[in-house]
Amino acid sequence: MTEAFTVDASALINVRDKVTLITGGSSGIGLATAEFLLGLSPSNRVAILDRAEQPASLASERVFFHQCDATSWPAQRAGFEAAAQKFGRIDVVFANVGINERGDQFFSDVFDGDNKLKEPDRSVMDLDFTANADTVKLGIHYLRQNEKGGSIILTSSFAGYLGNPGAPFYNSAKHGLVGLMRSLKAETPKVNVAISVVAPAVTATPMLGSLDEVGMTAEENAAHLIRSGLTVNRVESVALAVGYLINGGPKSNGMGILVQGDKMVDLEKGYAKSKEAWMGKKMLNLVKRGPGKDLYRRIEDKAKI
Repeated sequence: MTEAFTVDASALINVRDKVTLITGGSSGIGLATAEFLLGLSPSNRVAILDRAEQPASLASERVFFHQCDATSWPAQRAGFEAAAQKFGRIDVVFANVGINERGDQFFSDVFDGDNKLKEPDRSVMDLDFTANADTVKLGIHYLRQNEKGGSIILTSSFAGYLGNPGAPFYNSAKHGLVGLMRSLKAETPKVNVAISVVAPAVTATPMLGSLDEVGMTAEENAAHLIRSGLTVNRVESVALAVGYLINGGPKSNGMGILVQGDKMVDLEKGYAKSKEAWMGKKMLNLVKRGPGKDLYRRIEDKAKI
């Protein structure tokens, strides 16, 4: 059984002199992470890429802010370029942009001016998955230039492991980020990059306000959910989990840290241990002996690059 654990911020001794680029860092988990890293060590610096304006709490010489639309490749690319120029390098990339489900895209039919079924609104997939995948691409490009490489952390969700009825695009995007991490984790160490996922359960962020149809604020909705018996994370706990993954360096590669009730558990460790239970021993052995590893082109080992 995979055990839950807690982390003491004072134990994060490797999170020093780090340049961390955070997408979606103007609010919620991204903002809490930026504030946490800046408070952890005076040698840490943060670059924020966000569509919103720079928050007053991040007005510091140790912060670089670049306003951009993360769904635009040229805009993200320009943000990475500017951050690297400002600080000389990037050590950590936190791919964190995201929005909530936007209405019912599958069971409610909307028709256009020609009375034909209207194309679904796929903006959730565009931001929550594609924009973050672009961040990973840019992150690998910059981190592999460092002598010691660096870390990439993606914000998935408990919905990226379990799924929730009513939010199919959001859940699919979050599942996709877990799949992206799993698909890259065997290759990233070859270029000195560790890739991992943080998967918060329900967390008190501005996104929480959009879950309630009667217009509750995030704070009101969090209080309402807590009163109804649901456990709600503090954003600081998710920021601590990000710090934990940064601190682990290469050892964090392939981790998927669920944050629930301000505690953590590595879901990927449990996933690896449970394969036989849900696939069956015979089927698992067939998969292990199969030619899957040879189907696609692999990158060379870092020692040969």
